Amino acid sequence: NNPIGIDATGPQDTISFHPYYTIKDMVGIAVFLLLLATAVFFFPNAMGHPDNYIPANPMQTPAHIVPEWYFLPFYAILRAVPDKLGGVLLMFSAIFVLFILPWLDRSPVRSARFRPVFRLFFWLLFIDCIALGYLGGMPAEGIYVVLSRIATAWYFLHFLAILPLLSIFETTRPLPKSISEPVLATAKGVA
Repeated sequence: NNPIGIDATGPQDTISFHPYYTIKDMVGIAVFLLLLATAVFFFPNAMGHPDNYIPANPMQTPAHIVPEWYFLPFYAILRAVPDKLGGVLLMFSAIFVLFILPWLDRSPVRSARFRPVFRLFFWLLFIDCIALGYLGGMPAEGIYVVLSRIATAWYFLHFLAILPLLSIFETTRPLPKSISEPVLATAKGVA
């Protein structure tokens, strides 16, 4: 685990896998299973859509059908384009662009800790994805369609234009010589 993104230069930068990471992973799995069991046994319908509790009526189709919450951003991208084939291609392109991300961001500095402009654009992308999720749950009419198109354009602009340009033009903060340097400097500053 190397969130700072600096290569190890010596033994002071490494830690043995066992027992440190195995215990950490076991605690993480235990917390996850506890949260999952709580959701399954005590709140099974918490994330369900209210329309699922209406008795089925074959003579009437619901006016507004939405997918599950985790598909809503992609559903907003799908509906942002009036052409059906274009919407499908754009939706799958939104997933494909994540696969080519390592080739789009060519910055030699991998950690956002040393890239302040990248960090700003990351949070803008986060807000954009939340907005796409919200817009995917709204009816495809009026201002919601326009906002979906703007959010979709920003999503692709972020990956296909902003990240490659940031790799070229962003001035990063200086990297420490070692992984342990920023950690030990922080510990000395506290003491």
